[in-house]
Amino acid sequence: MGGTTSDEPPRRSVPSHAPRRPRPPREGCTVDDLFGLAGLPPHTELIDGSLVFACPQREFHSLAVDLLEHGLRCTVPERFRVRRDMTVVIDRWQAPEPDVSVVRAEAATGLDLTAYQAADVVLAVEVVSPDSEKRDRERKPQLYAQAGIRHFWRLEKGEDGRPVVYVYELDGGTNAYGLAGIHHDRLKLTVPFDIDIDIDLAGIDTL
Repeated sequence: MGGTTSDEPPRRSVPSHAPRRPRPPREGCTVDDLFGLAGLPPHTELIDGSLVFACPQREFHSLAVDLLEHGLRCTVPERFRVRRDMTVVIDRWQAPEPDVSVVRAEAATGLDLTAYQAADVVLAVEVVSPDSEKRDRERKPQLYAQAGIRHFWRLEKGEDGRPVVYVYELDGGTNAYGLAGIHHDRLKLTVPFDIDIDIDLAGIDTL
């Protein structure tokens, strides 16, 4: 997911009539701030005590998320639920928002829910954007692994412009992810459940 952090210097002057972002606390933000500060933009994340604001989505990102969400919903068993753009609370300083996640059904407690606990997440998925490459490739997988989320996917645009999905599984001995496979054209897996997704964006408009 793309975005900029709250501690980055401004890139250009802001007109006086433009809405101003909330000023984060000097000691850093917590989950309470993420859910309590008024005026935060939609899809704001909390990474290492810093607020990360979402940037405008590119077409590739939007279509790729649609593709994975639809594909997962086609085969997800009753014990799980597929969610899009929902905050995952890891600890007081960490609350990222995966592009897609699979959670335990019992954690989906109602339509007013604003976040899931990391213990209820079995798969986190990030679609890499140019402005979020380092977070999506490095920091967020570290956080998901340390939180015990067993499965992680990272989708990127390949050199030919087509999606490539990197599939990771948690090594319980090291609390780190190991690469389980790199998938082009088709994503076919047996964990965390039977999955078979055509990852060719050409057919996305037929969904």
